[in-house]
This record gives sequence, C-alpha cells and structure tokens, in this order.
Amino acid sequence: MDYVGYGILGLLGIVGFVLYRLYSSHNILMALDERCKTAFSDIDSLLKHRHSLIPGLLETLKGYVGHEMGVLDKVSQAQSDALNAANKEEKIHAEVLLSQSLNSVLSIAENYDQLKASSHFQHFRTDLLEVENRITASRRFYNLTVAELNSNIRQFPGSMVASKSGLEIRKAYELGAERMIMDEPVSIKF
Repeated sequence: MDYVGYGILGLLGIVGFVLYRLYSSHNILMALDERCKTAFSDIDSLLKHRHSLIPGLLETLKGYVGHEMGVLDKVSQAQSDALNAANKEEKIHAEVLLSQSLNSVLSIAENYDQLKASSHFQHFRTDLLEVENRITASRRFYNLTVAELNSNIRQFPGSMVASKSGLEIRKAYELGAERMIMDEPVSIKF
C-alpha cells in the first residue's frame, strides 16, 4: 500500500473517531438529561406527599396554638404558592419558603407541652420528618445528576452536542437554610 492509501485510512480513522465521540457524547447527554428529569419528578412526588400532610398538621395545630394563627396562615400561603408555581425555578423558590414556614411552625409547637404530647401531632411530625428526609435524599441525587450533566455540557465535544440538542446548564436544587427544627432530636425532660 502506498502513502495515499495510508493517508486515506488515517483520515477515515480520524473521521470515524470524531463521529464516534459525537455519537457517544450525545447518548451520554441524553441519558443524563433523562436522569435529571426523573430525579426531579421523584422530588416533585415527595413534595406532593408533603403537601398532603400539611392540612392535617395545620388543623392539629389550630386547636393548640390558636392565638398564633399568623404563622399558620403563612404556611397555608406558602403551600398555595408552591402548588401554583408556574415553572421549576418558581416551584423551588416556593418550596424553600414553605420549608422555612414549616420550620417556624414546628419551632412554635415546641413551646406547647400538650401539643408535643399529642399523638396526632407526633404522627404528623414523624411523617413530615420522614418525607423531608426522603426529599433531602432525592434532592442530593438530583444535584449529583445535574452536576454530572453540567460537567459533560462544559466539556468538548459535549458543549457542541448540547448546543445542537438544545440542552442547557441546569441549576441545582438548593433549599436554602438547612432544616434545623425537624432534624433536632426530641428532647426528653424529667
């Protein structure tokens, strides 16, 4: 074989390698995009479960903390805002505010011994803590997936594939201040 034949084979090898890299980058980005969508859907379903717990929790609290209705109204408003959010960014912001409102309510509830002893309140608090922990775990998985997707989009040839496929850098799901009240162990006094 002469130099022209080797040159053509080399050129075909380079073109084949470039096409393979573009194809594999496309597949990786599409898989990561789908994983991000699925992870956010998991968070969304857990948030819906949390929303279903809130009315019962508020009704239980009304019987004990009636004079602090302003705080309960803030939770109701925050829940309404979260349910009516128009897009993902608004939803995340509204859920952060709802988490902060729930923390406020639970911190107020700590001042009422009868309420803390109530089995209904304990049930709602336990369920809420469980769903909050599951939301946190799902949020971490989502954020890891987003970080991996964003990393691939920033690298070549992923950046080129992403621009042609319409994929953009995603934001992580940050909840703002950590949940202090819900994560505190129950204090036992003798």
